[in-house]
Amino acid sequence: MTDRCPSCGSTDLREFYRASGVPAHSCVLLTTREEATGYPTGDIRLAFCQTCGFITNRAFDLDLIDYTQDYEETQGFSGRFNEFARSLAERLIERHDLRGKDILEIGCGKGEFLVLLCELGGSRGLGIDPSYVPERLDTTADVRFIRDYYDDRFTHLTGDLVCCRHTLEHIAPTGEFMERIARSTRASPGANMFLEVPDVRRVLRESAFWDIYHEHCSYFSPGSLARLFRTTGFEILDLALDFDDQYILLDARLGNDPSLLPLEERVEELAEDVEAFRLHHEEHTERWAERIRSIHQGGRRAVLWGSGSKGVAFLTTLAIREEVQSVVDINPFRQGMYMPGTGQRIVSPESLREERPDVVIVMNPIYRDEIQRDLDRMGLAPEVLAVDALVPANGAPER
Repeated sequence: MTDRCPSCGSTDLREFYRASGVPAHSCVLLTTREEATGYPTGDIRLAFCQTCGFITNRAFDLDLIDYTQDYEETQGFSGRFNEFARSLAERLIERHDLRGKDILEIGCGKGEFLVLLCELGGSRGLGIDPSYVPERLDTTADVRFIRDYYDDRFTHLTGDLVCCRHTLEHIAPTGEFMERIARSTRASPGANMFLEVPDVRRVLRESAFWDIYHEHCSYFSPGSLARLFRTTGFEILDLALDFDDQYILLDARLGNDPSLLPLEERVEELAEDVEAFRLHHEEHTERWAERIRSIHQGGRRAVLWGSGSKGVAFLTTLAIREEVQSVVDINPFRQGMYMPGTGQRIVSPESLREERPDVVIVMNPIYRDEIQRDLDRMGLAPEVLAVDALVPANGAPER
């Protein structure tokens, strides 16, 4: 149990959320229901640093974490997500003049984004990730991969752009990790840094309990992320929200310009969001539990659409088992597997032709239109309910 902020070292941590017995991993491929329901669990004890605004899981257990080739995190089977990824790649190429350059991606997953950057810009890429699967990519781009964790062995590796997307939220010692990245960046004079993480302010304001899970041990707001970067020797070039304001995008380079950007909030402002979450999340959780019970007791069939981390957190937090019998996912590598903790089978969209659900609960609202088109194509007309449906505009559960 950590007593210091991993971002700034302060002992001024205030715990505000607890959950016990949650799956250690959310995106792991499990081949039987027995394996899924017996999957190892950990605890969550979210604490807010009142000095820098960083939020950490004090109960995070690194011994439970193992990112292997069975960790299936990719969103690359979604047209909506691919539109975002391509637009982001094109913007990075223009902003950092990434044509014929060298790109290092730390935590590259299956490597799709690095390949996209190199294909569009004619660049050379190096990706580092323990879950990389060689046979998943078909490209002629000049890209190579190291299937391993990024640690001190690799800080001599660098590029004209050092890219790190959706990795820092999985790292508990955030300050130490950013020091490593700074060393990689220093190895190439003039190198730029790009980082992308989820925005915790949205999670707090929506009481989005489905966005809190064990392997996400670190939670950032724009302000707390910028403060971490400045502490480790970077100056911020750009700070923005994207993907329906779910993601923070940060561009930086080594430097000491302390100028604040418009998106950065004060620690006191973030503290208000933390307090609102503390006051409202139990009520919001119970409202969703009641909605699921009502659907089930009324003889209606409900399915979740989205078997990733949001779906796992939603089901386990609400302790849902027979009330939702299956979970839909467009990723063929996840189909036929089982949800960690609760054991629902993961099925393809086409299976709904036979299952014919009355309610489809969409785990990420940004995919609602894409999902609706799939349902229309199959001639299905269930009620489509996005996971944020019970959150009104002011961020507190509706009454």
